[in-house]
Amino acid sequence: MTSTIAPVAPRRQWSLLVVLAVIIAALVALPILSVVANLFAAGDGSDTWEHLASTVLPTYIANTLILCVGVSIGVMLVGVSTAWLVSVHTFPGRRIFEWALVLPMAVPAYVMAYTYTDFLQFVGPVQTWLRDGLGWQPGQYWFPDVRTLGGAIAVFIFVLYPYVYLLARAAFIERASGMLEVGRSLGLGAWQSFFRISLPLARPAIAAGASLALMETLADYGAVSYFGVPTFTTGIYRAWFSLGDHIAAAQLATGLLCFVALILFIERFSRGRARFNNTTGRNRPHAGRRLQGWKGIGAMLFCVVPLTLGFLLPAGLLLRMALNSGDAQFGARFLVLARNSFILATVTALIAVLIAVLLAYSARLSRRAWPVLLNRTVGLGYAFPGSVIAVGVLIPVTRLDAWMAASILSWTGQNPGLLLTGGISALIYAYLVRFLTVSLQTVETSLSKITPSMDDAARSLGYGQTGTLWHIHLPLLRGSLLTAGLLVFVDVMKELPATLVMRPFNFDTLATQAFTLASDERLAEASTASLAIVAVGVLPLVLVSWQITRSKKGG
Repeated sequence: MTSTIAPVAPRRQWSLLVVLAVIIAALVALPILSVVANLFAAGDGSDTWEHLASTVLPTYIANTLILCVGVSIGVMLVGVSTAWLVSVHTFPGRRIFEWALVLPMAVPAYVMAYTYTDFLQFVGPVQTWLRDGLGWQPGQYWFPDVRTLGGAIAVFIFVLYPYVYLLARAAFIERASGMLEVGRSLGLGAWQSFFRISLPLARPAIAAGASLALMETLADYGAVSYFGVPTFTTGIYRAWFSLGDHIAAAQLATGLLCFVALILFIERFSRGRARFNNTTGRNRPHAGRRLQGWKGIGAMLFCVVPLTLGFLLPAGLLLRMALNSGDAQFGARFLVLARNSFILATVTALIAVLIAVLLAYSARLSRRAWPVLLNRTVGLGYAFPGSVIAVGVLIPVTRLDAWMAASILSWTGQNPGLLLTGGISALIYAYLVRFLTVSLQTVETSLSKITPSMDDAARSLGYGQTGTLWHIHLPLLRGSLLTAGLLVFVDVMKELPATLVMRPFNFDTLATQAFTLASDERLAEASTASLAIVAVGVLPLVLVSWQITRSKKGG
């Protein structure tokens, strides 16, 4: 007689990595939950909210809708057309445009707003040349005002079209060879192939790029504030600082979240149930249709215009202002600002990369779906504007600060002051909530390319989970970790709304300095800090575009 032993169900193992993933996901979700929790809050903010709803709220909604519609149409037209030209055609300068067309992303919208205001205002170079060269007198000619809603839309288009350009170009490159050959075999011309084959296949990428551009538009404060365009972002800032009402600010932030949720829903709905997979197996580099004569010149000029308006002209104007006038406080003051920006960006980038490695590796180790769901929850922070996250962080952190100060006072008899919001720790927390997904997606993508057989080989050599991560994965991820940290570094350097709301007293960065000087109409002095921000943002963009070009050459 033989006896059988029933198998024992494996016990759930809560490793340290899993526990850390849960804690991090909860901390990232906390600011958003704190904002939503104030939607129906009553108290000191009720009268303020009624006043806002009856006066400026319709204007906020209308301007935000017009911004979204105008920017979405503009970025798709510019981004898709330039991506199509450089991906499937050959014309003079195409190799330069492949990477140069992403450079406008290095110019923050608020910096471009300052630059074009100085360039196009009444005493600026353009109108001065018109009066001197044509003999016109003031009042004898009409010139468009850049500091309007239309001017803001134009600025956002030329700053944000690279989001659509990058994703659409990658989609066109992946499907260029096989799909276009099929189109030619069916007798389709160039335009017919574009509208009937390439454009439908690239629709998910175009929708994703447009949604990213719209979320950046909703997140902006510097440009719309400088142009005097009232939106939800400017309303949040004014409710918090001018009216001193955090509940009203949180309620406005919830309204802004509704716009973000609507954009994400539209982007997802545009995909539907369709799946766009390339099954031809023919991803070799596409030779490209050669454009000669006036067609080649036209394609080159079409690419020159957005590059010039989005990067070359603003960068040149900033350089001219910095050399001719510049910041009168350049020197010790500028070094302090650069140091503050560098410390914030470096600390945030290092912490973000460390957390991204922990989250990505814990999801790789787990065989369940919920660690992946936690990582998606962490990634939601990038979809929310910096002003929303700042309000969401300040509400619970200030309460925690007050509780800690009261507890220490009762224990020691000494008031320690503000421990969290009085320093940079709360500001770094807001940065992490906002930009953690940038590093997480970069690390996850690279980690997924490491085959599971590498983990099996490491275990056969006696390495545990930590040893495998340290000796196997991290050396292979070295380049991706550097890229992830660099992207977070640049995003923190450019971030303005969260920094304005949460910076400690008498603590300025390059971004806040540029905004303060420009708000005082000291545009020439703001050029030095603005030019430094643009210079920092150029390097990672060139690297990313170069990697895409390299992948295309490698088929």
